[in-house]
Formats: sequence, C-alpha cells, structure tokens
Amino acid sequence: MDILRQLLLVVHLVAFAALLGGLLGQAKAAQKAVHQSTIWGARIAFLAGLALVGVLESNDVHPNAGKIAVKALIGLAVLGLLEARRKKGLTNALYWVATGLTVANVLVAVLWASAHHF
Repeated sequence: MDILRQLLLVVHLVAFAALLGGLLGQAKAAQKAVHQSTIWGARIAFLAGLALVGVLESNDVHPNAGKIAVKALIGLAVLGLLEARRKKGLTNALYWVATGLTVANVLVAVLWASAHHF
C-alpha cells in the first residue's frame, strides 16, 4: 500500500503542477482561456487527493479531517469555477480567484500542522 500512496502522491503533485502552470501561463493573456492541461490538472489533482485519503484511511492512518475538508472544498471550488468557465474563459477577476484559491490550497497542505504527514 505504501507504493500506491507514493504513486498517488506523485500523480497529485504532477496534476497540481499542470493546474497551477496552466493558470500562471495565462497571467499576461488578455483573454484567459481554460486550457485542457489546466482543467485536467484540476480534475486529476482533486481525484488523486481523495484517493490518497482513502488509501491512508484503509491503512488506519487518519489524516486531519478538518484539513482534508478545507482542501477538498477549495479544490472543488477551483474545479467548479474552471468547469463553469471552460468554454468562455476566465474574466480577470475569476482568473485571480482561481489562482488565489489554488495557491491557498497549497498553503493549507503545507502549513496546516497535522499529526500525520504524507
């Protein structure tokens, strides 16, 4: 199970890199499109995060439920925003909301102390 956890963590991190990289790549664009790499990064990061929690729980490791809930809500908000604006693109304000929430999710992951580290 440890190999599965590690593989899921790598998938989660690579997907997050696609999400944030896709968003940052649009920073100077006048019309901020939602590229396939961005939306798929958000989808896969969200699902891999849920799978990580499932793998941990199945091994009797109980991650901080509050932290997981906050991360899931932020991830779902980013994913929902990107899905809703997939065809129209992001307004400047929505672009900064999506980018800010994405960075906030990383801050929660890194700075929220928990008894169990990934």
